[in-house]
Amino acid sequence: MHFRSRPSRPPVGSLRSFPPGAALCAVRGPVARAATLGLLTLAAACTRAAVPLPQLGLDATQTTVSGLSAGGFMAVQLHVAYSATFKTGAGVVAGGPFYCAEGSIVNATGRCMASPSGIPTASLVSTTNSWANQGLIDPTSNLTASKVYLFSGSLDSVVKPGVMDALKTYYQSYVPNANVVYKKDLAAEHAMVTDDYGSACSTKGAPYINDCNFDLAGAILQQLYGTLNARNNGTLGGSFVEYDQGAFISGHGMASTGWAYVPQACAAGSGTAASCRLHVVMHGCKQNTSDVGQQYVRNTGYNRWADTNRIVLLYPQTSTAATNSCWDWWGYDSANYAKKSGPQMVAVKAMVDRVVGSGGGTTPPPASLPAPAGVTTSGATANSMQIQWSAVSGAAGYNVYRGGTKANATPVGGTAFTDTGLAPSTNYSWTVRATNSSGGEGAASSPASGTTTADTAVACFTASNYDHTMAARAYALYGATYAYGSNQYMGLWNIYTTTTLKRTAPGTYVIGTC
Repeated sequence: MHFRSRPSRPPVGSLRSFPPGAALCAVRGPVARAATLGLLTLAAACTRAAVPLPQLGLDATQTTVSGLSAGGFMAVQLHVAYSATFKTGAGVVAGGPFYCAEGSIVNATGRCMASPSGIPTASLVSTTNSWANQGLIDPTSNLTASKVYLFSGSLDSVVKPGVMDALKTYYQSYVPNANVVYKKDLAAEHAMVTDDYGSACSTKGAPYINDCNFDLAGAILQQLYGTLNARNNGTLGGSFVEYDQGAFISGHGMASTGWAYVPQACAAGSGTAASCRLHVVMHGCKQNTSDVGQQYVRNTGYNRWADTNRIVLLYPQTSTAATNSCWDWWGYDSANYAKKSGPQMVAVKAMVDRVVGSGGGTTPPPASLPAPAGVTTSGATANSMQIQWSAVSGAAGYNVYRGGTKANATPVGGTAFTDTGLAPSTNYSWTVRATNSSGGEGAASSPASGTTTADTAVACFTASNYDHTMAARAYALYGATYAYGSNQYMGLWNIYTTTTLKRTAPGTYVIGTC
């Protein structure tokens, strides 16, 4: 859905520092040297293994979804096809009616994007009703109590506002008008809109996140959930989790890993997760972590509201094998793409069931093992901490939890673990649980806290733009290179252009010398 145009200027603002508890994934651009100049492939290579998606035991009655562009169409598909799961509501940014493309790429790029006057809304409603009667999707009666938030930028040249008008008309067949908010008076191009991050509001180009002085994520969540606590504008207290998507699907245009944000109050073992709810965020085309790094996961505004309002966020990811990294909303992967049986639909639903705690995986029964004693921290660096504890008789291994989220990918065999990927000058807290041979966990230890050291040393690095991206000092977008943190344009992304970057703070680089 997104055109392959280079942004008129690099994204403004700085990439935020990784928050406490982050399972860091160093975002790196190329995976192979290019022999010629031009548009090049961007990929993400993670420095630590993904972990299983946690089963948190959330309130299953308050699950919602939202998405942009292809993610907006996918959000509608999930909302309608799995209305028993997503009956609380959906937010749609630059999307369109359910089954708009009717399995045709011509329809997708024509009437569902550029020529909305051709959208057969009444026919799509008939198809929806027919599929519901056949059990191919959930009963449409589930939508009656849904809340819906619709957004279309008045300057959107990719998915014309008329497509969203058709979506509003479609929803009128199922959702009361009083439950629908439709905002289309903001002069925004095709993008996820924020109030403090991204390109200029009228920009059309990667990362398709635009600073329009409007908090769209907050508006969506408040429409779906009602009045919320003020968002956290400071350091987030929860954890980012890179989880294994391969447990739910292989291929079908899906990446091997996805991301989740878990507020501390919703973490496993917190005792309060049952009062938390789940919101699923669907990125647009050319917006997965291989395309734009973690910008959509971290900088679209959702996490700040989630942190103070007991909302777990799930960020499923497509792969670059998907057409333009899009979700399947016209049938490039499966003729059943919009039904409950669509492969991507099944996978996302299984992820939801897993994290909510209603299925999609099994959790070993608790083990009758005492809490480990003597938990301490030592050896702090700017990005790591060692945790030690006393052995528990009969234990097969141990799990280490940082802020309630498991930090180790597989059980630890000894009585020490080094937790990495931490933020400098930040205080963390860890607990440890012993496990039996089946993976069942015993009681949690008393918490042990520690503070990472500062990392303010100025350092300079002279290398090719290619090598800068491989070292996570810069990122590539459509053949151009930009410095992390400052987003300064460095020139073409290749092995021939050499740039000197100065690190001024952790994760922040500027063009210059020391």
